Amino acid sequence: MRGTYLSTMIALASAAFGVVAALAWNAFITELVKTYLPAQSGLIGLLIYAVVITIIAIAVLVWLGRLAERTGGKSAL
Repeated sequence: MRGTYLSTMIALASAAFGVVAALAWNAFITELVKTYLPAQSGLIGLLIYAVVITIIAIAVLVWLGRLAERTGGKSAL
């Protein structure tokens, strides 16, 4: 029981910090796009932002999948 509780708390804390980190990266990348693109390029800026985030997400998921396979776990990908 105690081990399950601790595992659950670790998972919840990890998820919460992950959301905070994602929001920080969101703000950073948004400002980065605004810095390098003119203010009139609203839709193009959003497209570039979406592509950058998608590439980062895919790279992280592939890396985690390979890490899971190397450590004997099963990759969900």
